[in-house]
Amino acid sequence: MSDTDTMPEFGKMRKFFFPIYGFEVKKALPMGFMFFFILFNYTCLRNIKDSMVITAPNSGAEVIPFLKAFLVMPSAILFTLIYAKGSDVMSCENLFYVTIGFFIIFFGFFGFVIYPNLSFFHPAVDTVARWQNHYSQSVRWPLAIAGNWTFALFYVMSELWGSATLSLLFWQFANQICKTSEAKRFYAFFGLLSQFSLLLAGEVADYIEKFSHNVPKGIDPWAVSLRWSMGIVVVSGIVLMIIHRWIYKNVLTDKRFYDKPELPGAKKKKNKMGFWQSMAFMVTSPYLILITALVICYGIGVNVIEGLWKGQARLLNSSTGAFNAFMGRYSFYTGITTMIVMIIGGNILRKFSWFTAAAITPILTLVSGSIFFSFVIWRNDFVNILAWFGTNPVVVAVFVGAVILILAKATKYSLFDLTKEMAYIPLDDEMKVKGKVVVEVIGGRLGKASGAWLQSGLLMIFGLNVFGHGKKVELINLAPYLFGILITICLLWVLAVRALSKKIEAVTATASKQAAGE
Repeated sequence: MSDTDTMPEFGKMRKFFFPIYGFEVKKALPMGFMFFFILFNYTCLRNIKDSMVITAPNSGAEVIPFLKAFLVMPSAILFTLIYAKGSDVMSCENLFYVTIGFFIIFFGFFGFVIYPNLSFFHPAVDTVARWQNHYSQSVRWPLAIAGNWTFALFYVMSELWGSATLSLLFWQFANQICKTSEAKRFYAFFGLLSQFSLLLAGEVADYIEKFSHNVPKGIDPWAVSLRWSMGIVVVSGIVLMIIHRWIYKNVLTDKRFYDKPELPGAKKKKNKMGFWQSMAFMVTSPYLILITALVICYGIGVNVIEGLWKGQARLLNSSTGAFNAFMGRYSFYTGITTMIVMIIGGNILRKFSWFTAAAITPILTLVSGSIFFSFVIWRNDFVNILAWFGTNPVVVAVFVGAVILILAKATKYSLFDLTKEMAYIPLDDEMKVKGKVVVEVIGGRLGKASGAWLQSGLLMIFGLNVFGHGKKVELINLAPYLFGILITICLLWVLAVRALSKKIEAVTATASKQAAGE
């Protein structure tokens, strides 16, 4: 890799927007496009999965905590075991292709085979409704999942795409081939370029929704939309694999960018740790425990806000296509906001300490989340005032929640992800691979699952006759409890950031002394 220490300084504008030397574009640009296509698929899948499970018959936003707690989390553990085993028998390059190929085959099969034949796969809608009326309200939402089980499977696979391809495959690859000096400049650029994918995904969702309304009568518009969407996801996945192959052939063979004797993961050491050994090492490593704590806190903090917000959004967008188009617009504005924040965040990373950059996300989540919950909890106090302006609490709650979540996602993509990935760089290659598998896939899923366990547990408890008198319980009824959870998690999050910051400073100081001694 080239040493850029002796390279000329960037101009003020170049340093602010594009701190990459001309010869480095060969490496930075294709990596950025990998991030772009991964995030494009993730955004499309995220919008579709939420739309389908929330607007499905006999369902609602309340099924999401149950999906994350009891289906996504076990699936993430299973995937981690399989991936860790695969990393021992395959090169990193081949493992990448196998993983991506598995996902795009499933999504193509779902769009073109499973969904057109739902009547074969799902029980009758009336049958599920009878189940829900017959049994306790505490199991109302698990029964809704059982009645729409293929949607649940799609939801799980979409969630795993984010963990497996973005958090694991891409960042593991980036950390293997980028030096710390490159990461400080490249990673912000990767994130900035990838945000255009949110804009594209939003526009695609909106266009497909409008296009589907022109289909002949008797044809399900959403089925048409889904086929187009899954076709696009498959093509995007294929392009992603082509770019990855191009990097191996044209970038990693260039000594300016990669000067190690072998390609990443090309040869396997006989003494590599197994999955459970790497898990045990993580548990005994305070450094990895703190990274895991950041991931878990983010997952819980955002999920307790997001679930309630999506429940309110469904009231305004009852059909699957309308909800998907709404989520597409949400993604579009998230992309615009993130690009703005990404430019600012990249400069924060270069000008301020790691702690300052990493602490912004939990602090912003706490402040903005408090505003959202305060409005929802005391919504009845605003009815008359809002009526005077020609609106109502639901509309305002959806708008306020969208603004808050867009800001939270923007800081997540522009600061949280980048600071977290920089924390991996001082680790040795073994822990970058297997430690990251455990932290990202298990830790990431555990964060969302923990928030889901809390929400689903409350829904089941208050759905019991002794607590809820057998009445239907929704997330909005749990708002005060979710608010308390948010405050607690955000405070713990800031403490974890501070502790990890001290460890990064210690590791960096030790590495500097060793380099000086050499």
